[in-house]
Amino acid sequence: MNRSVAALRLALCSTGLILGMSGAATAQSANHGSEQMHKSMMSGMQQMQGIKMTGDTDKDFAMMMKMHHQQALDMAKVQVAHGKSPELKAMAEKMIKDQSKEIAQLEAWLQKSK
Repeated sequence: MNRSVAALRLALCSTGLILGMSGAATAQSANHGSEQMHKSMMSGMQQMQGIKMTGDTDKDFAMMMKMHHQQALDMAKVQVAHGKSPELKAMAEKMIKDQSKEIAQLEAWLQKSK
């Protein structure tokens, strides 16, 4: 009987340990995604603050929107990698597709207008 009780206790402790580690990994993964998004946002804000405006509204718009879209693209990639909501993941995937095209259009316009 003592052997059975000891085996049961060991099994329960092992299960608790595994579940606890699994929960910690999930929380760490969710936290990692949030940290990545925050770092991306802060980096993008610093880059945008460093841009010197040209005084040409069209060029300034294209430069700023390109950076803004890149920041959104970076955040959307984090959502796809770490998010749980299928609805938000689908939205993020659409943003990646659409804003990648818009970044290319803005870059082409900037190259053409040099």
